[in-house]
Amino acid sequence: MALLVVQHQQTCPPGRVGTWLAEAGVALDVRRPYAGDDLPQDLSGHDGLLVLGGQMGHADDEVAPWLPATRGLIRTAAKGAVPVLGICLGHQLAVSALGGRVGRNPAGRTLGVLSVLGFPGLAGDPVLAAADAAPVVQWNDDIVTEPPSGATPLATNERGDLLLARLAPTVWGVQGHPEADRAIVSDWASKDVGTRELADVDVPAVLAEIEAAEPAVEAAWRPVAAAFAAVLRH
Repeated sequence: MALLVVQHQQTCPPGRVGTWLAEAGVALDVRRPYAGDDLPQDLSGHDGLLVLGGQMGHADDEVAPWLPATRGLIRTAAKGAVPVLGICLGHQLAVSALGGRVGRNPAGRTLGVLSVLGFPGLAGDPVLAAADAAPVVQWNDDIVTEPPSGATPLATNERGDLLLARLAPTVWGVQGHPEADRAIVSDWASKDVGTRELADVDVPAVLAEIEAAEPAVEAAWRPVAAAFAAVLRH
């Protein structure tokens, strides 16, 4: 199984999700367009698509000129019934690519370890079911304000933000960061030092919370990666 992975910046790697997918027999074709990698015109030769997070916004095409091509790949995958998993920015790109809307969270940045508060449909979802009641790291300013037509919301967090969704029959979105451990988030915090968003945040406490949650994150989200690998086989 070959999975095309779009990585938007150095500090947002596949992380644990990449490790879990590789353990499930998935070969990762990681493209780093910020470093000059080309994105393919279509998904021929790939069994699925993973779109990772990034600091840029979902519509920051002038900052990240590969975003239109990424949205195009998501649409191509959805039309061709090819499995897609979007994480944070990847989730938001999938929403906008499929006709939904994304905007700034009026409550401010979502930061730290939050919980998957599943709707009844989550238990029967073929990919995300194991994440019900799981912790997940979040570090995002934008949220989905309107899912695409036909999407199935699967979970919120404690703030009421859309956290998990099946955006099309073969497209899943996760607003959180199951791939991110303490080391990855530490890099994000270092980049954000001195910003308004971190002005009142006890960053060491947040990082300690993330580290403490890592065993529970692994227990819940490793099966999600295995379930996504399973849908790649069909």
